[in-house]
Amino acid sequence: MLTTQYSAWFIPLCLLVGAGYAGLQYSAKAPWSKQLNFALAALRFAVVSFLCYLLLAPFIQTTTTHTEQPTVVLAVDNSQSVELFTPKPVLSQATAGLARLAETLRSRGFTVETRSLTSTAARPARLDSLRFAAATTDLDQLLTGTRDAYDGRNLAGVVLASDGLANQGRSPAYSEFSFPIYSVALGDTVPKKDLRLTDLTYNRVAFSGNKFPIEAELGFEGYAGGAATVELREGNRVLESRRVALPAGRRRARVAFQLTAPAPGKRRYEVRVVPQPGEFTALNNARTAFVEIVKGKLRVLLAGAAPHPDLKALRAAILANDNFDLTLALPGVAPLKADTDFDVAILHQLPAQGGLGNEILAQVKARRTPALYIIGAQSDLGSYNQQGAGLTIQARGAQTDEVTPRPNPGFARFATDEESARRFAQYPPAPVPFGDYRLGPGAEAALWQQVGRVATQKPLLVFGGPQERRQATLLTDGSWQWRLSEAVEHDDKPEAYDRLIIRTLQLLTQNANKKRLDVYPTQDAFGTQDDVTLGAETYNAVFERLYNQKIDLVLTDARQQTRRFSFTNAEDGSPLHLGPLPEGLYKYQARATLGGQAQQDAGELLVQAQPLEALESKADNNLLAQLSRRSGSRLYYPAQLDQLAQDILKANYRPVITAEEDLKDLINLKWIFFLILAFLTVEWAVRKYSGSV
Repeated sequence: MLTTQYSAWFIPLCLLVGAGYAGLQYSAKAPWSKQLNFALAALRFAVVSFLCYLLLAPFIQTTTTHTEQPTVVLAVDNSQSVELFTPKPVLSQATAGLARLAETLRSRGFTVETRSLTSTAARPARLDSLRFAAATTDLDQLLTGTRDAYDGRNLAGVVLASDGLANQGRSPAYSEFSFPIYSVALGDTVPKKDLRLTDLTYNRVAFSGNKFPIEAELGFEGYAGGAATVELREGNRVLESRRVALPAGRRRARVAFQLTAPAPGKRRYEVRVVPQPGEFTALNNARTAFVEIVKGKLRVLLAGAAPHPDLKALRAAILANDNFDLTLALPGVAPLKADTDFDVAILHQLPAQGGLGNEILAQVKARRTPALYIIGAQSDLGSYNQQGAGLTIQARGAQTDEVTPRPNPGFARFATDEESARRFAQYPPAPVPFGDYRLGPGAEAALWQQVGRVATQKPLLVFGGPQERRQATLLTDGSWQWRLSEAVEHDDKPEAYDRLIIRTLQLLTQNANKKRLDVYPTQDAFGTQDDVTLGAETYNAVFERLYNQKIDLVLTDARQQTRRFSFTNAEDGSPLHLGPLPEGLYKYQARATLGGQAQQDAGELLVQAQPLEALESKADNNLLAQLSRRSGSRLYYPAQLDQLAQDILKANYRPVITAEEDLKDLINLKWIFFLILAFLTVEWAVRKYSGSV
């Protein structure tokens, strides 16, 4: 539609101006014929009238309509459990029925798209090429991913074809979905005759020469009243074999093994149920335990200037971990014996004012023992500054700040998970000395001070000291409030506080001679589906951090096959990605040239097989029915897919029609300019040819 910004009553005026201009131009006697004179006048009238019309700012208004057909998404659970436990005729019927459903809906104007556990937005799934090979099942991610991908679109509903067995993420029953979910039940609700290891309980760390347990839980179907043989193996060697009774009327049995820890190192043990005749699958008959054998318990000296609630909190955090032994020392109350052995010391408000506890400090310094200093009201800061702990404190009188801990994201020696950071933020404020802080060479802050809502760069927990004697400093004697508060809020489980203390002690005693090249796995053990990652840190001769250093790494598996990698340690802390690896114990050796000197490091990483898809064979139709019922639909079976198609068609989903309005100024159309130019050129040429200008 053509309209103008001004009243249409101006259009006759434009015509009048055009007529007047043409009349004045061609009213006099001309050397050409009367007919030609009228034609030229008409041409001039058209040009002038149109130019005047352009002054009214005319524009073209167009409306474009878009019709979006309703979309049905086929969300297919293509996990291994579906193919493993769904009878083949039923699975074939389901896949053929889904293809037929898609064809029926497309013929009635629907858009049908397929998503699976392994598909992405860039690579959507196709029914004809779908493989049931996903090693884990996250139904919530499948549905929420569909919801997010089709947000704002005409999504009629989702057809969820699954066995209802989710082993990753949260249950989709806790999520809200605004679209109908038409569930199609796969799998088999009839229990299979099967033996399986449902759980394996063990300590990941054991002490050389000590006994340690490995306890397995055995699940069984169809073998009640009989017995099963459970083996404990290391490599190809059977360490112990047990005959386990399978009581009638129960579905679980437990068996415990006691082992003597061998020489230090990482050991791999396999607990295996010997398959029995008629067993449906043996994929879930074995589980693996990776145990790190260490020399012995870490001996901790907890020394304080005086009795204090902090000492009780620290003692509880340390004794909650079986890998530590604790000795308590208080001047005048529990003196430190000269023959006491300890690997790390916690010095609470030591050095103290008045020289209290100097005999304890002397023993710690003489043995060059790593130490954690805890600063408090009785601390002698002048004496502390002389300990070489990597931090200098210049206090301003007796003033204090009230702070809570905030993790330093750039501290890579140990990671603070999101849950711990959230708990830190809920801690009550604790006092720290108000003043100036200066970090020494090579010192790093693991925690910063948060003053109210103000995030500061002032340190709260610092690691530093010379390379041969690691030291750390916690700048508050009020951390006991943190543990107490966390225990109250989290069912007497102050896990974040205890983990912080334990990791601090472990870091102080880890590799007493600090390495200039340090390459380490980013987690204790990886699954076979995980992206295996290694972190790396490099230092110069005075142990200042270096970045962007080339590191060569050789990874060797149990069969002595090697893989080579080359990477640089980026400043943002991004790790080396090795990708998924087969199950086993791997050794790695890293080399780098730092400051012209060759450096190397070595270590091990563990990859565990997790046969999650074989652990549960009975389909969970209740979950599927619940999802459908909440969304106003119902549960279907593979034989009912034609009925599902009819129900979707009866729901009368409508296309969504949207209109898009576009305004375009007429003066911006280039062809208008060339048309006017053509008219004027024709007029000029005719006049020139006829003997006038």
